[in-house]
Amino acid sequence: MLSPPLPAVPAAFDLRVAARRAMLDNRFTPDVPAAVQAEVARASEHASSGNTTHARDLRPLFWSSIDNDNSLDLDQLAAAEQLEGGDVRVRIAIADVDVVVPKGSATDQFALANATSVYTGVVTFPMLPDRLSADLTSFKQDGDRAALVVELVVTSDGTVRSYDVYPSVVTNHAKLAYNSVDAWLEGQGALPSAGTTQIQQQLRLQDSVAQRLRAARAKAGALDLDTVEAEPVVRDDHTVDIQLVRKTRAHRLIEDFMIAANIAMAQFLDAHGSPSIRRVVRTPKRWDRIVALAATLGEKLPAEPDLAALSAFLVKRRQVNPDRFSDLSLAVVKLIGPGEYVLYTPGGAAAVHFGLATHDYTHSTAPNRRYADLATQRLLKAALAGGPPPYTNDELSQIASHCTEREDAARKVERQVRKDVAAVSMSHRVGQAFDAIVTGVTPKGTFVRVVSPPVEGRIMRGEQGLDVGDKIGVTLLSTDPVRGFIDFAAVRDMVDDKLRILSGGHGDGSSRYR
Repeated sequence: MLSPPLPAVPAAFDLRVAARRAMLDNRFTPDVPAAVQAEVARASEHASSGNTTHARDLRPLFWSSIDNDNSLDLDQLAAAEQLEGGDVRVRIAIADVDVVVPKGSATDQFALANATSVYTGVVTFPMLPDRLSADLTSFKQDGDRAALVVELVVTSDGTVRSYDVYPSVVTNHAKLAYNSVDAWLEGQGALPSAGTTQIQQQLRLQDSVAQRLRAARAKAGALDLDTVEAEPVVRDDHTVDIQLVRKTRAHRLIEDFMIAANIAMAQFLDAHGSPSIRRVVRTPKRWDRIVALAATLGEKLPAEPDLAALSAFLVKRRQVNPDRFSDLSLAVVKLIGPGEYVLYTPGGAAAVHFGLATHDYTHSTAPNRRYADLATQRLLKAALAGGPPPYTNDELSQIASHCTEREDAARKVERQVRKDVAAVSMSHRVGQAFDAIVTGVTPKGTFVRVVSPPVEGRIMRGEQGLDVGDKIGVTLLSTDPVRGFIDFAAVRDMVDDKLRILSGGHGDGSSRYR
C-alpha cells in the first residue's frame, strides 16, 4: 500500500514567521541590531586566524571536525596521536571566539542577551551573527584559526592521566558529517573526498579512545542513555515531516571527547584558583518514579537516589531489551530533569553532575553557540595569562542564572516550532491510532510523544492516572498548525509493555540533562 502524500505547509501559514514569533514570545532578539552589524562588519579575518608568535602552531596536525551535514558554526576540532605504552594523546581545539568578540562589545552584549543559538529546524537563530558563527569564529575547512587546545593523555583503560590547556593556531583539514562518518565507521559507506588516509587513521584512533573514555565513565557510574531527538523537516517542495535523529557512533565519539574536555577545563580552572560556571544536574526529585518504573521490569532500586545502582540497571536493560531501551531512556531523562549553570568557587560546595558522576564539569566547547562557554573561555585565557578573572563572582552567578533561563526558553521555542511542523504533518491523520509514551504530567496537562512519527501532543481525554514513562495507545483527535496544538485521546494500555504503572505525581517534561 502506498503511503499517503505528505501535507504541504498551508499558504497562509509561514513556518519561518511562526519561528520568529516564537522567539519574540520567549523574549529573544531574533534580529541583529545595527550597532552589532557595524561592529561585525569591522571584524578582522587576521584576528581570527591567530598569531603563531604567542601560540603553538599546530596547523600541520590532521585536525578534523564532525557535525551535522548542514552545520557551519564549527567550533570544535580533534586530533589524536598514539604514544608508547598504549597511551593516546588527544587534542581538542576550541575556537577562540573571544579574540573576535571582546568582552563588553556590542556583539558580546547581544550574545549575552540571547545566551544561546536556537535551532528550530526551520530557521536557525545564531547567538553570534552569521559572519562570525559561520565564518570568522568557525573552523571552516582549510582556514587557519586561533584556538584554545585542551590536551589529554588517555591510558588504555580510559583514564585521563594528564591534561593541559594552551593557545594555538590550527587548520581544519576535513569538514566531516555525523552520518557519513558513522556509516564509514560501521563499514557501510565511504568518507567524502576530505577523508584522506591520514584522516581515516585519525578517525579510527579517535573512535578507539572515545570508547575507552566511555567505558571508564560507565565504570565510575555515569549514565549511558540512548535518547532520540525529533527534528522538523521542511522540504523544497514545501511538504513537512518530523524525523528521528538517533545518537550514532560518530555522535558518541564527539560527545565522549567533549565531556572529557569539559571535565579537564573545570579542573584546570580549579587548579588555577579561578571561579567558574559549572554545569550541574541535581539529584532527581522524582527518584520514586524511577524506582517504580524499575519495579515494573522486575528490578529493585534503592529508596534513596543511587547513581551507581541506576547506571547498573540501565546497562542491564540495554542488554535485555535493546529495541525498547530508547523508550526507557526517554522516561529516565524526563524524570532526571534538565541541567543548569551555577557559580563555583574553589573550595566551595561541590557542583555535582548526577548523570555524569562527576564534581568537575563545565561547558567550554561551544563558545560560538552558548554564552556560558564564551565566559568560560575568557576565564581560561585569564588563568593562562596569570591575570585576575575577567568577571566578579556576582557577575558569574548572574550569567549562570541567565544562561539557564535562556536555555529553558530556547527549548520552548524549539518545541513550539516542532509542534507547528508536527501539526501540519499530522493534519491528514486525524482518527488514526498510535503507540505513545507519557513524557510530562503537569498542572497544564498530560503530554505524550508518539513512537512513530515522533510527534508530541497533549492528551485531552483519558489522561487520569497516567504518569511519566507509561506506554499507552492514543488516537489523534485534532491538529491546529496556527497554535501548534496536537490533541490525543488515550484509548488503551499497551499490554505487552512492562513499564506500565499507575501512580500519582508530576513530571516536568524537560530533557537535555547534560
